[in-house]
Amino acid sequence: MNRLIALLFFALTMPALWAQQKAPTFLLDGTFLAQQKAQSKQGDAAVQQALEALIQQARQTLNHPTYSVTYKSKVPPSGDKHDYMSVGPYWWPDSTKPDGLPYIRKDGRINPERYTIKDATYLHQLCVDVQQLAVTYYFTEDETYARRAAELLRVWFLNPETRMNPNLNYGQAIPGVTDGRGIGLIDSRYFAVLVDAVQLLKPSKAWPKAEHQALQSWFRTFLDWMQTSPVGKDEADEHNNHGTYYDFQAVAMALFIEDTDLSRRMLEKQTLPRISSQFAVDGSQPHELARTVSWGYCVMNLQGFFGLALLAENLNMNLWTYETPEGKGLKKAFLWLLPYAEGKKPWTHQQIKAMHREEFIPLQALAARKYSDVPAVTIPNPSGFFRLTQALF
Repeated sequence: MNRLIALLFFALTMPALWAQQKAPTFLLDGTFLAQQKAQSKQGDAAVQQALEALIQQARQTLNHPTYSVTYKSKVPPSGDKHDYMSVGPYWWPDSTKPDGLPYIRKDGRINPERYTIKDATYLHQLCVDVQQLAVTYYFTEDETYARRAAELLRVWFLNPETRMNPNLNYGQAIPGVTDGRGIGLIDSRYFAVLVDAVQLLKPSKAWPKAEHQALQSWFRTFLDWMQTSPVGKDEADEHNNHGTYYDFQAVAMALFIEDTDLSRRMLEKQTLPRISSQFAVDGSQPHELARTVSWGYCVMNLQGFFGLALLAENLNMNLWTYETPEGKGLKKAFLWLLPYAEGKKPWTHQQIKAMHREEFIPLQALAARKYSDVPAVTIPNPSGFFRLTQALF
C-alpha cells in the first residue's frame, strides 16, 4: 500500500513527466518530441523560447492559401486537372530547332518553365505547412492549428472537387520526348514528411478517424501505383538519389497505412542493396559525384538514407551501423563528407553553383545523436521548429 501511495504521489506531483507518452511519429523522433513537450510544461526557458518561435512561424502559415493540383491553368495529357504534372527542371528548348523540340538536357541548370506549372511548388509547400501546423498543435494542443492542417489535407487529398488523383503519371515531363517519367517521383518525396506529421493530428477533433482512414486509403492506392505502374517501377530501379527517395517515401507510406511487413520488406530487399550499389568503400557516392552540382546531390542523397535509417528504427532495424560485406555503410558515407563540410578539405568535384556547406548541418546534428564518436554541432540561429524537433526534412 505504501508503494502504491508513493506512486500516486509521484504521478500527482510530476504530471508532465508521468503523463507524457512518446509522440506517434515515425520520422520525427517521438521520444524527443515528448521530452520537449514535458520540459515546456515544466517551464524550461530554452524550450519555451523555441516554442514561441515555432508558434510565430505557425501563425504565419495560417495565412497561407490552400493548395490543389486543380488550380493549374494547363491541362495534363489525360485531360484531367486532378492529375499531377510537372516539367523536368534541367531540360531546355533546343535552340537549333525552330520549335525547340525535343528539349535537351543541361544538368544542374533549372529552366524557369519548371515553375509555370505550380503542382510541384504546391506539393512541397503543402507538406511543409502541414508539418509546421501539426507540430505546433502537438506542443500547444491549440485546435486552431489542427483545423488548418486538416483543411489543407482535405483540399489536396479528399475533396472531390480539388483532390489529386493518386498517381504521378505526368511528373517531370520532357517536351517533345515524354509526357512523364519515373524520375518525376522525386517530386513527391516530401509526402513522407506529410504522412509523419499527420500522426500528430490524430487526437484532434478537427481530424476525425474517418478522414484519417480516407487519407490512408489514398496513400494505399498511391503506394500500389508506385509498385505496379511502369512509371513507378522505372523509378524503383534507379541507382542514385532517385532510388533512395523512392524507398524513403514508400517506406514512410507503408508505415502510415500500418503495413509494417511491406515497409520491412522494402528496406531489406531494396534499401540495403542500395547501400552496396550507391556508396564506394571509402564512403564516397560515385553516382552523385558525377553530377554538375555534386556537393548538393551528395548531401541530398545521404539525407535520404538518414531518413530511411530513422524509418527503419520503427522496425527495430539498425541502418546507422549496418555495413555491407565490403564495408560500405552510412557512417562511413557521413565521415567522408564531414571534412568537406567543415572546410578542412577543398571540394574538387564539379560544382557549377555555389557550395552551401550549411546544408550539411542537420546531418551533423543527427549523426551526433546516433554515433557516440561524432561531436555535437552548434546550430547557428536555429528556428523554433528545428530546436523542438531536431528536424531533418
